Amino acid sequence: MFDIGFWELIFILVIALLVVGPERLPKVARTAGLWLGKVRGFIVTVKADIDQELAHTGKTGCHAGA
Repeated sequence: MFDIGFWELIFILVIALLVVGPERLPKVARTAGLWLGKVRGFIVTVKADIDQELAHTGKTGCHAGA
């Protein structure tokens, strides 16, 4: 998905540690992970719906605007 190397990831973690602080960082990371999982699930659902509609449209021979 993202082309993030090791040093870029370390840099992001250090900035997050400085901004959020060591006490709240685990909770923030957990919350961000949950939201990322929800977004990925939503994207998978949308892609599946689009693929299903395209397959349905292809089988019935319907053309948009025709």
